[in-house]
Amino acid sequence: MARTPLIAGNWKMNKTVHEALVLVAELMPRLHGLAGVEVAVCPPATALTEVNRALAGSAIGLGAQDVFWADSGAFTGMLSPPMLRDVGCKYAIIGHSERRGRFGKPDECLNPDAARVFGDTDASVNLKLKAALKHGLVPIVCVGETLPERDDGLADKTVAGQVRAGLADVAGEAVAGIVFAYEPVWAIGTGRACDAPEANRVTGVIRKTLHDAFGSEVAQAVRIQYGGSVNERNAHDLLSQPEIDGALVGGASLDASRFSQIVQATSVIAKDTRKD
Repeated sequence: MARTPLIAGNWKMNKTVHEALVLVAELMPRLHGLAGVEVAVCPPATALTEVNRALAGSAIGLGAQDVFWADSGAFTGMLSPPMLRDVGCKYAIIGHSERRGRFGKPDECLNPDAARVFGDTDASVNLKLKAALKHGLVPIVCVGETLPERDDGLADKTVAGQVRAGLADVAGEAVAGIVFAYEPVWAIGTGRACDAPEANRVTGVIRKTLHDAFGSEVAQAVRIQYGGSVNERNAHDLLSQPEIDGALVGGASLDASRFSQIVQATSVIAKDTRKD
């Protein structure tokens, strides 16, 4: 089954509104007319409205970096699915390791107690995922192991467990529209990417987990990205892997030239695959 790769730029806590608009203006002409790849940018919440206006008429989709599970209420600081839809979001990142308080390279100012402000768990990921689906947002659900978990031989168990817990009580027909992102925590923000064959292997673990729970048709339909120090130099090797369907890009997405090179590489790979 052919799956259209998705390249999504997670800008994290970067870019003022003005800086976001400059980046989008530089990005759009570089990506115009590229085929075989879906592209999204996920700015900070403060820039969503203006970036959505700037993207009008382009093929670049808009995503949020998080979403809450309630439609409204006394939840200070949270953004609901209807709010995100209202400002033009198509995608929502859910359960990023930084939102779970799992950091590959922690900032020195984040001690364990302070890091609890990043409070996502498998249970909250599940609630957010279901809320996003209910309101027509495409969830980009992040899973991945820490370095101690990998060193202890628990990478596969950790990732599979996060997938199963995130999909608890989700109907099989809805699962095919979800995007997963395998993001080994130790590779995020560290400059140390997982090598391509291993990233492909663990992505295959995710697909097998989906197969076991929902069957072959659903498993083959779900797109699974790789994320974790993806850049213009390693993108081709990673995105050429048969199980990897795009990338969730962090630091490199903050530069129009670097991000567009990743998208362009994906478009070339997609074109070559269609020829095959």
